[in-house]
Amino acid sequence: MSTQRLAQVAEMAGVSTTTVSRVLNGNRDVAPATREAVLTAVDVCGFERPVEFRKERAQLIGLVVPDLQNPVFSAAAEALAGLLNGQGLVPVLCTRTADGVSESHYVDMLLGQNVGGIVFVGASYTDIGEAQGRELRRRAIPVVLVNPADENPGVAQVSVDDAGAAEQALEHLSALGHERIGMIVGPSGHVPSVRKLAGYAAFNARRGVPAQDWRPLVAHALFSMEGGATAISQLLPRGVTAVVCASDALALGAIRGARRRGLRVPAELSVVGFDDSLFMVATDPPLTTARQPVAAMASAAVQFLAEQIRTGVALSSEILFDTELIVRSSTTRRSSQG
Repeated sequence: MSTQRLAQVAEMAGVSTTTVSRVLNGNRDVAPATREAVLTAVDVCGFERPVEFRKERAQLIGLVVPDLQNPVFSAAAEALAGLLNGQGLVPVLCTRTADGVSESHYVDMLLGQNVGGIVFVGASYTDIGEAQGRELRRRAIPVVLVNPADENPGVAQVSVDDAGAAEQALEHLSALGHERIGMIVGPSGHVPSVRKLAGYAAFNARRGVPAQDWRPLVAHALFSMEGGATAISQLLPRGVTAVVCASDALALGAIRGARRRGLRVPAELSVVGFDDSLFMVATDPPLTTARQPVAAMASAAVQFLAEQIRTGVALSSEILFDTELIVRSSTTRRSSQG
């Protein structure tokens, strides 16, 4: 290995170049933990191990996420990476980029490496492409989906109880005296949004509200602040005094859109988000939102993955996690004049 590569591995492993050389030359006097750190650094840097170490090469685990702009994706990736490292696995972050690098491209790359499994976070598994999916199945590569965007029977999945989260938020707003409660969800067919809508339908059914009355209070939007602002402009003329949103970004957009129309939040419009992303406690007003148990979900996903790696048997079960409604200042009792 060249001097430059030795230095790169040494920096990654946090050791000296001399220690790297001793490990790669097969010196057994090096502490096992140090030796493993050096070999892992060789893998992460993309260099070939010496022949005698290649059978010991740590498996790469792809973490496929749609983007890192959504804080909940970043939090999930961070939690997963830490847990995978603890299992002696090497996480590789794969996220769509502005220049067109897609999930399908990353899966092709992973298939060309020593990939031990793939965790898809909030992504569309079917979007990876038919050929890639076929190859993953042929090679029996373990796959776990976290909050998948589409239906995927026969694959291990870790999700939040979206329907339950929606009903919890709706019950909170109802207890505050709100009767015309709107909902802003993602595009049609997006599975977490479909499940939240099922919760909305169940909530209205219990109150005896017919579908023709509550369906006009639902708006679909892209998961962005702009999408939320556009959606709330559709719902406000229909008399909503509160709205439940399928993400914190949509909720912040709804607040912005309401203010553009001269409304005060929460005095004239109560808003609930979803995710409890970083800094939601510091927004104006601090956002009432459903908190996902990111750490617990990451732990379950890694357990699913590790079991498949250990047994070689694919799992097809789904585990649902409850959310926690974090009540802050974006919701309040409905004004008697509202």
